Formats: sequence, C-alpha cells, structure tokens
Amino acid sequence: MSTKLQITLTKSLIGTKPAQRKTIEALGLRKVNHTVEHADNVAVRGAITKVAHLVTVKEI
Repeated sequence: MSTKLQITLTKSLIGTKPAQRKTIEALGLRKVNHTVEHADNVAVRGAITKVAHLVTVKEI
C-alpha cells in the first residue's frame, strides 16, 4: 500500500448535500481541479468513500 494519496476535486459541489461539502472542505479541497496530498490511512479513505463521485484518487 502506498504512503500518500493525491486527491483531485473533479466535479462541482453545486447541488451536493451539506455533509458532502463539509467532507470536501475537511480534505482541503476548494475549487474544481484543486489537488491535495494526504497520508494513506483509514480516516482519509473513509472520507474519500463518502465523496467518491466528486473526486479522483491517485496513489503516489
């Protein structure tokens, strides 16, 4: 398993539920095509699962 994940917001937050918006904010994503790196752990994987339809994930 890799040690980092590269997460990119690929879809707009317009029309999403407030809980999904807070999850995206907690991941540190702000705008469409914004990319952040996070450690690969259970908490981050769970957050990604909640918003999988809005983001793309790449292991680095």
